[in-house]
Formats: sequence, structure tokens, C-alpha cells
Amino acid sequence: MEQHVTPCEDAPPPLMYRVERPVFDEAYLHTQLLHPRERSPKTIRQRLAHCSSERAKAIALSFLPILTWLPSYPVKEYLFGDLVSGLSTGVMQLPQGLAYAMLAAVPPVYGLYSSFYPVLLYTFFGTSRHISIGTFAVISLMIGGVVVREAPDSMFMIQALNGTATNTTVFIDTEARDARRVHIAVVLTTLVGVIQLVLGLLRFGFVAIYLTEPLVRGFTTAAAVHVFISQLKYLLGIQTPRFSGPLSALHSVTAVFSDITSTNVTTLIVGGVCMVVLYCVKDLNERFKKKLPVPIPGEIIVVMVSTGISYGLSLSENYQVDVVRTIPSGLLPPAIPDFSLLPNLVTDSIAIAVVGFSMGISLAKIFALKHGYSVDGNQELIALGLCNFVSSFFHTFAITCSMSRSLVQESTGGNTQIAGLLASMVVLLVVVAIGFVFQPLPQTALAAIIMVNLLGMFKQFRDIPALWRTSKIELAIWLVAFVASVLLGLDLGLLVALGFAILSVIYRTQSETCDSASLFQAAECTGIKIFHSNSSIYFANSDLYLNALKEKTGVDPVHLQAIRKARKRKLKKESAERESQNHKSPQKMSAVVKLVSPFNMDLELGVTHEVVAGGGSQNHLEVQGNGQVAETHTESDSEETRFLEPLCPVHTLILDWTPVNFIDSVGAKAIKLSVRYRPTYQTVCCFLTGTLLAELRTLQFFTGVVAPEMVFPTVHDAVLHCRRRTAPPTITAIQ
Repeated sequence: MEQHVTPCEDAPPPLMYRVERPVFDEAYLHTQLLHPRERSPKTIRQRLAHCSSERAKAIALSFLPILTWLPSYPVKEYLFGDLVSGLSTGVMQLPQGLAYAMLAAVPPVYGLYSSFYPVLLYTFFGTSRHISIGTFAVISLMIGGVVVREAPDSMFMIQALNGTATNTTVFIDTEARDARRVHIAVVLTTLVGVIQLVLGLLRFGFVAIYLTEPLVRGFTTAAAVHVFISQLKYLLGIQTPRFSGPLSALHSVTAVFSDITSTNVTTLIVGGVCMVVLYCVKDLNERFKKKLPVPIPGEIIVVMVSTGISYGLSLSENYQVDVVRTIPSGLLPPAIPDFSLLPNLVTDSIAIAVVGFSMGISLAKIFALKHGYSVDGNQELIALGLCNFVSSFFHTFAITCSMSRSLVQESTGGNTQIAGLLASMVVLLVVVAIGFVFQPLPQTALAAIIMVNLLGMFKQFRDIPALWRTSKIELAIWLVAFVASVLLGLDLGLLVALGFAILSVIYRTQSETCDSASLFQAAECTGIKIFHSNSSIYFANSDLYLNALKEKTGVDPVHLQAIRKARKRKLKKESAERESQNHKSPQKMSAVVKLVSPFNMDLELGVTHEVVAGGGSQNHLEVQGNGQVAETHTESDSEETRFLEPLCPVHTLILDWTPVNFIDSVGAKAIKLSVRYRPTYQTVCCFLTGTLLAELRTLQFFTGVVAPEMVFPTVHDAVLHCRRRTAPPTITAIQ
């Protein structure tokens, strides 16, 4: 149909769109237009010949990304920015490494080890130029939960005699406990590295997509609650056991408030002052970030000042303030982890591996998009796996990227991984040369650093009203992740949240809108219904798909088939009654009308027409395509031919599969069920992708009632085909 529009004098002529070609179906496309693909598998010799030296070089460069950017590193342009960024990040990494080791339930020096080795390795294997690898609060807390569960304080209780046999004192062998917990954390890190490395080599970088953003934000907010609660005892200077497992947060809060009367006032004052100073510094950095050349290093200022005050006033001896105590100088020699602990840590290591990678890749993609480069998810998995696996032999615990340090590294002018390398050198300098300086550092100062750094995570509570306005389902995912992680612990909470997120996907695919294709002012073709579904067809929604098909098109194949059978029985009964009166008087001949169409459909149509004939022969009426009736005589010529009303005004259903990505065996059977009743109506499909067609051929979909001639590349092809083939057909009336 052409539309003629009178254009304005100055308006350009309208663009015209005309296509003239034959109507294509899948059988024609497959046999005539598509080139046959080579199906014979390649031999080993062919595969080896394909592996050229250039391909080997490309594989090596992808495995070692530093070889792609270091030879062309612009020293004059990038070096100063990387130097300032590395020093700023390293100064920030020192106190965070010491503090997050407390979350991991290991001595603080192991946080410094974890801030050196992984950062050094990521420089060679990572693809992000701006993220800061090292200790992170959520991962450290997850490690601490596992460590405390496997090595609780009760395992290291020792009774000591006080002069007499009746007076005994129970104390904890902290040296043995800490050594055991370090072994557990190291083995857990080894297993996390192996899992990440294997997933990366198998190209499983897409696993992070199952941790949707509302799930991650709800989970990290719950982790912030756990971290905050775990630091209350250090801030108040009280001694309470550390809990793990379901309801551990409630048990920790109960233990803190039940012993709150024993609060060390000096510890509380030191911690409170540190929190106020850190908050003010962070606020100043945020307000004047455009004017400050580098952010004010609030954490290192607090660490140095509190260490000096603690040393000068002897807070540990005079006021019983808990301090870091021993920090050995130098690096420990490598050692093989105790792999006998592996069986109890598999589930926890999977959760830590996935969460660590998810946080790392999400932040890496944000910076890559901002600065115009790309990151490889699979290579990031390999890089994190190598960082964790190799570093675990040097007594580290699992790491990922830190949001706060990454923002500092990027905002202070960091351009490449050289900034991270310089940050690791700062940590190495402290570990080797001046680690002993931080031995008087109060633990409450580290608790203050951790608590203030949680401020950004607590701001994620603002997601709740935003999600309420935009997506109730995503709000439910956020709330389930938060509540489950707070009450059940981070490991079980993550599992529950992931299961709920998957159920929400199933719910949304089952509840996808299905409708007959319609547009404003569009004219519907008589007898043709176009059905459009917004989801794939598989076991979870195949029944819903058929129900929506019946509801939207008004075509119920089972109901129509029942009516058809009832009419046949009625015709048969009437025919038997007439035959009993055949010798008494001329009679009407009941007839079944057979519509002979190119689709091989039998439609019972109706006309108000009677034929009265004498004699003993039967009339055979043929209505040709031009509407004329040709009469032939058969055995009985005294029957009256009567045509029935049509069963259904719809003679064709067109299934538009434009958004369908896959169909499983259950979905294929459901579609075949709708096509099965071809005596009532016909069904054709359109817009199938090549992958979907291959799946359907594998499922042997094109057998029986379904043929490739029923599949068309576009809706328009299908409509033209059906309108042409449903032109006035040949009708044969037979008894």
C-alpha cells in the first residue's frame, strides 16, 4: 500500500522503502540460499598448523597484559601521576591492611603481607589500570567467620594453677590460636585462588552476572553491619567472644551490651576522637576534592598520631588499652599450606571467590568505561586467582579490590598498574624496615578506621526508596540479600540471596507479557492472528505460553477439537436415521464439507443450501476456486447436502518468535501440541534465529505435523503466504 503525502515546498522528498522479492520459507532458505558448512572435524595436524607463531604471541600477551602496555609506557606523561598516586594509595593501604587483618581474625602483620604480594602480582597479570588490589572489609570478614568457626577460642582454653589445686585460672593460648587461624586463612586463600584460576582458564568470567547489582549492594550493606558490630568491642575495649554462623550478629550485639559496664573509658575516648578526625578529613576531601592536589591521608595521620600518643603515655601499661603489639620485621619464608584442612573449606572458598571477583570486575568496568579502555573478565579471574594462589604460599589471606583505595588511586592521577606497584613498595618498606614502629598502635584506632570506611556502604540504604519507585522485584532482591545475610551470616545469606534472585528471573520469564501483535491504527488480517511472546519457551513457562496463546487469540485447540468430534457424531447419527427411512421417501443428504487447502487442513464450513435429488445415487458437490458448484453423482442421488457453520473464525496463527532465544524439549512439545490440531486451524512460525533453528533441528522439531515450510524469516512473509494460500479454496462435499 502506497501513501501519497503532499510535501512542503522546501521539504526534502520523503524516503521511500520498497522491497520486491519472493516469499521465503525456511525450507527454501536452508536448501537454496545458505551455503553448506564444512561439517568434518579438523584433524590434529590441521589444528597444529592453525596455531601459528602470531597466535602463540597473542595468547602470551593476553596472559601477561603487562607486555602490551609497558613497552610503550609514556614516561613523561604518566610517571609523575603514577608516582603520586602510588604513594597516596600505599600510605592508605598501610592502616587498612593492619585493620582488615583484625576482621580476618589473624595478627595485623598478615594484613601487610596481603597488601604487598597480591598487589605486586596484579601489576603483571591484571588488565585494569585503576583498581587497587589488596585487603577488603567484606572479604576479610568472610574469612574471619570461617577462621573463627574452624578455630574457636574454646579450642585453646588452658587452665593454670594459682598456688593451690583449688584455685585455677582459665586463659586462652593466643599464640597457638593465632597460628592455627593463620593456617586456616592461608589454606582458604589457596583454595580461593585455585577456584578463580580454574574459572578463568575455562572462560567462566560471566559467573559474576549472576550476582546482580541489587543483590551485591544488599549483601555488602549487610556485611557492613557485620563489620560494624564486630568492631564495637575494640572501640569500647571490652572482651567478648567472636561468633560465627546464623544469628551471629545478634549474639555479638547481645554480648557487647551485656558487658558494656566494663567499657575502658580511655579506649573509648581514643577511638571516638579517631572517628571524629577521620570523618572530618573525609568530609574535607569530598568538599575540596577539586582544589586539593591529593586527598588528605587521614588514616595514616590517625595511625601515626595515635601510635605516638600510645607510646608516649604508655596507654597499654597504664590504662590497659589493647595495642597491636608484635610486628616482626622482614618477610616470612614461603611455606606449603596444610591441605588437610581443605574438605571443610570448599563451600566457603567458592563464595569468597565469586564475591571477590564480582566486586573486582564491577569496579574495573566502571573505571574502564570512564577512561576509555577495556578489561577482560576472564583475565581478571586468572589475575585474581594467581594473586591469591601464589601469595598464599607467603602467608597472605584472600584479597580483592578496595573501592576507597581505588577511588584514591584514580583521583590522584594514577594511569597504569605502575601506581599499584609503587603502593606495594611502600608497604614493603614498612614491613622490612619500620614495622616495629606501629607496635604501640591502639586497636581502637584501627576499629575507628574500619568503621568510618563503612560510611559509603551504609549510604546504600538509599537504594530502598529508589528501588521502590523503579522496580519492586529488585527491591525484594535487595531486602532478601540484606536480611538473610544479617541473620544467617554472609555465607548462607549469599546462598539464599542468589537462590531468590534466580527465582525472580524464573518468575519474570514466566510472567512475560504475551499479546497478539497490534499497533495503533493497524488493520488486522481477517482470519489471521499474530501472537508475540517476550520470552523464551522452556519447561518453566511452556504451559503459561499455551494458556496465553488461547486467551489472546481466542483459539482453544482442545475445545475446537471436541466440538468437531461432537458434530461428526451428530452427523453420523442423523445419517443413520435417514438411512432407516431411505426406502419410504426422498430424504435430505447430510454432508461433511471438506475444505481442500494447500495446507492440507480440513475445515468444516457452513452454507445454508439444500440439494434435493431423486434416485438412489449420492450427490458429490465440488465448489471450485471461482465459487461455482460442479455436481457429480454417486451411489445415492436422493440425499440433501447441508453444510455446517465454521468452527472458528481464525484459520491461521502466526507465532512471532523474534525475542525467543532458546526452546527446550518441553517447549518444543508444547508448540507441537498447538500445531497438532491442523484440521481446525493452521500454525506457522516466523523470525527464528540460526541458533534457534539448529536447536529445533536437534530436538527433531521438524517432523510429523511440523515442516520447514511452516517457518518464515519475517512476519510479513508469513502473512503474505497465508493470505495467498487461503484464497477461495476448493470445497468438496462428501457424505
